[in-house]
Amino acid sequence: MAFIPSSSSSTSSSSSSRGCKYDVFLSFRGEDTRTKFTDHLYSALKRKGISTFRDDEKLKRGTFITPELLKAIEESRISVVILSRDYASSRWCLTELTKIVECMEKTQLVVLPVFHYVDPSHVRNQRGTFAEAFAEHEERLKNNIGSVQMWKAALTKVADLAGWDLKNR
Repeated sequence: MAFIPSSSSSTSSSSSSRGCKYDVFLSFRGEDTRTKFTDHLYSALKRKGISTFRDDEKLKRGTFITPELLKAIEESRISVVILSRDYASSRWCLTELTKIVECMEKTQLVVLPVFHYVDPSHVRNQRGTFAEAFAEHEERLKNNIGSVQMWKAALTKVADLAGWDLKNR
């Protein structure tokens, strides 16, 4: 991946000079990509000496996003968001994505989307599995529709960024 310095010394110095603990924060839906794509990407970044945060805990449904995870986003220079088929069905992923967009706008966090075998226009316009996921969120969170609207806006902003479309590779 050419967007990140390959030597560990330049990576470490660039991270520390901006007060960042991590060069890269990986955002992904574990059930969709953890054991294949995300593991390979994480391993490749680590081999290059790139400090990478990946949440390895088994997340239980209904649990709250941890402050440590949100802090890791704040302490990263780059976030690679792996947008997969069921990414939007996870409230955890969407909360994480909202924080990523907030940091992108406030602290110049660089956000690099990867469209993991999903059509970027489906993500951007919330069609297909993305539409289904948001319909479920709207049904479940009738009293908190503001969160759903923030998630939709964050997803659209990230999908509008230049990224990698794996379906065509």
